[in-house]
Amino acid sequence: MNSCEQFDMNCSVVFPDTFPCTLPMKLTLVPATGVPLTDQIVNEVKTWISAREVRPGARLPSIRQLAAEHGISRFPVIEAYDRLVSQGLLDSRHGSGFFVADSPLLARGAQGWSDPRLAEDLSDHILEQFNHPSATLKLAGGFVPESWRDVEGLTQAIRQVSRNDINSVIHYATPMGSPELRQHVLTRVRQLGIAAELPQVLITTGASQALDLVVRRLLKPGDTVFVEDPGYYNLFGLLRLHGVRLVGVPQTRNGPDPDAAEALLREHKPKLFFTNSVLQNPTGSTLSPPVAFRLLELARRHGFRFVEDDIFSDFQTNYTDRLATLDQLEHVIYIGGFSKTVSASLRVGYLVADKALVKDLVDVKVLTSVAGSHFAESVTAALLERGAYRKYMERLRLRVRQATARAVRHLGDAGWEVYCEPAGGNFLWARTRGIEDSRELVTLAEQHGVTLAPGNYFRPGGEDSAWIRINSAFVEEPRALAFLQEAGARER
Repeated sequence: MNSCEQFDMNCSVVFPDTFPCTLPMKLTLVPATGVPLTDQIVNEVKTWISAREVRPGARLPSIRQLAAEHGISRFPVIEAYDRLVSQGLLDSRHGSGFFVADSPLLARGAQGWSDPRLAEDLSDHILEQFNHPSATLKLAGGFVPESWRDVEGLTQAIRQVSRNDINSVIHYATPMGSPELRQHVLTRVRQLGIAAELPQVLITTGASQALDLVVRRLLKPGDTVFVEDPGYYNLFGLLRLHGVRLVGVPQTRNGPDPDAAEALLREHKPKLFFTNSVLQNPTGSTLSPPVAFRLLELARRHGFRFVEDDIFSDFQTNYTDRLATLDQLEHVIYIGGFSKTVSASLRVGYLVADKALVKDLVDVKVLTSVAGSHFAESVTAALLERGAYRKYMERLRLRVRQATARAVRHLGDAGWEVYCEPAGGNFLWARTRGIEDSRELVTLAEQHGVTLAPGNYFRPGGEDSAWIRINSAFVEEPRALAFLQEAGARER
């Protein structure tokens, strides 16, 4: 009697000197849908694992076996298995095959999300955004199309730095960041009305590192913070990684709801309130001055600080007052960056705050990463110095504004509702009438070769949402239009 005859088919018991038996997988692969077979296999295996039909350590069919069972080439199976290994869902054992990984995400579950599979699904979605090139259209992605970037200006700046500043190619940056770049950042924030000084400016490896430094320095496990609902899902994951408790404040078309925030403050004592005040991710809304004044008054009365993530600042056509402008950094930590505009590869961000906090954050930065990229900082400074960045952003803002206007029109024609038409940026928050859970839209989109993120990813508690985020830059792609029209027509 073999191991599968002695034990149930989850093969959770492995005999010494033997391997787990191979489990049958019921995959539904349809070559004629237009969705690449590799993507179909990846999605089917993820569903099989996340449905808890199998336990860690179970052995998958071999590449040859799976290809033969479905009458397909081995190449999409090889690519799919490789992708699943890179995402931590499978283990590859030389000479033995592929096995379901003992993934930390699978083992510990989603810390604090109502759906126990949400954390692993969200992690998969984030990783999926970096599968490039890919045959699927990432309609929910946060990237500016490559063809819209100022590649020529960027390469000129790279050549200039490589020829004239060999130190930036070889040596560490200073912990505070490039003095030239910090001066440029200081000029920019002063143009927003933030009266900062140079010692208050810290260069970071993207805005993500700025957020991480703040969390590491100011929060400890068990602390409570306020976040926007819906909001930035990567931030939610970072906070949970540090054992921080999240309380969602409903987002309106004018920013976080101050009445809801005031009511929540009767029950909670947050240390920080994280807000994306301009062209908010994912709704595209912008904080209005009356709401900003009320929120700052709550911060003064209740003793918490805002972390103002202004990463989309340069997409705004007409500048509005930030929390940092109205408060002058007394209760606000201000964060920005260039990765969304110049190049995601350069990873350059910045943080502006009171001098004492910046000094503490520099210490954390040195301990965790030593310094940023001298080369990336020098290239960014060269772009700003030559005026290339300013001219590029003038063109990009116009292009984004036109694409967003057309996208809103297409969505309306297809029967969709748009939360608000943003004053810049690529994000639209939209829904179709009659669908309460946007995971239905994700499934439909897959049939058109389109990748989406369900709205529950953007909610701090993972609650169901009818809304999805759409990048307006890709709406006029034929696959996107076909999906939008079918989804809208279903509920008319």
